[in-house]
Amino acid sequence: MEGHPVSYSRTTITELMIPSYANFGGKIHGGTLLSLMDKVAYACSSKHAGAYCVTVAVGGVNFLQPVEVGELVSMLASVNYVGRTSVVVGIKVIAEDVQTGVVKHTNTSYFTLVAKSDDGELVQVPPLILETSEDVRRFHSAALRQRLRKELFAKMEAHRSAFELNDRVRADLAGERCVIRVDGGS
Repeated sequence: MEGHPVSYSRTTITELMIPSYANFGGKIHGGTLLSLMDKVAYACSSKHAGAYCVTVAVGGVNFLQPVEVGELVSMLASVNYVGRTSVVVGIKVIAEDVQTGVVKHTNTSYFTLVAKSDDGELVQVPPLILETSEDVRRFHSAALRQRLRKELFAKMEAHRSAFELNDRVRADLAGERCVIRVDGGS
């Protein structure tokens, strides 16, 4: 399997933000932006994989600035990492005020998708050809995020299965904004 360079599947989707996309605060609803990010992640990953791809994880969603009604939003997507059957797509969201030309970076996110056959079975994706130091940095960063996420999940599962309300937990939560009204534990 030869592979594809990052540039092969780089994808941009641009859409004008209309009033029906706004939330109760008058800004563009985060769910609307996530839906658009999912679309561009699908297009980018499917192009790289040459197969239907489905989202299995969304990580690192950072809403940096609000998006306003009337702004032109562009979702800039590129494949940052590939596993055997998975593709990690990095998405940068920018919003442009079409009247003033002011552009702002509003969101960043990482979507993990897996490639599937017509029968719904996982299929192997082509390798990613890294042609720039930025491509290498993004691939390396994504691999590190994958390892850290696995470690965190394992630690949180161990915490969940061994959890016991005791004096140590109460001490850990002493500075938090909560009131423990549970009887039991030491």
